[in-house]
Amino acid sequence: MTRLSLTGWILSAGLALLAPLSMAQAQSKIAVVNVPKLLEEAPQAKSAMQALADEFAPRQREIVAAQNELKTKEEKLQRDGAVMAENERRTAEKELRDGQRELARKQNEYVEDLNVRRNEEIGKLQRSLLQEVQIFARGANYDLVVGDGVLYVNESMDITPQVLSALQARAKTAGSKPAPTPAKPAPKP
Repeated sequence: MTRLSLTGWILSAGLALLAPLSMAQAQSKIAVVNVPKLLEEAPQAKSAMQALADEFAPRQREIVAAQNELKTKEEKLQRDGAVMAENERRTAEKELRDGQRELARKQNEYVEDLNVRRNEEIGKLQRSLLQEVQIFARGANYDLVVGDGVLYVNESMDITPQVLSALQARAKTAGSKPAPTPAKPAPKP
């Protein structure tokens, strides 16, 4: 066999082996979901964030009231400090410093508690959204649904609007209850 015919034969064999693979890929149903968009626009996400805001509103109001009180004390000290007796001025300055420390402590606790709760709610929401995507994908017979890490996708493959519609429908009918846990898919032969 000559080199040219051997190369042609190898090339033909390689193409013949790749043909079934490309046919299988052509039959696969693949889609993309924009997870950040779902986290932002899903009614379940909006209600979770509103519940979180409602939960922390009293503490936020308390912090704002303490800030206003300290501001008033500081303005009074600046305005009347020169005419106050020495011990009265020192007492007012000490109260102001103590109040500022207490406020800083409350603000730090508030931020830490809010972040912990937000992370808990986002975790629950992500699990719920993942279940909803899985339910939608199984129902629509998708073979592969890709989420984060996609650098480019043709808009025709993006099923985010359909999943978002399913989430909105579920929120209306179920009162924002989490999606049921999907059954494990049977292995493909």
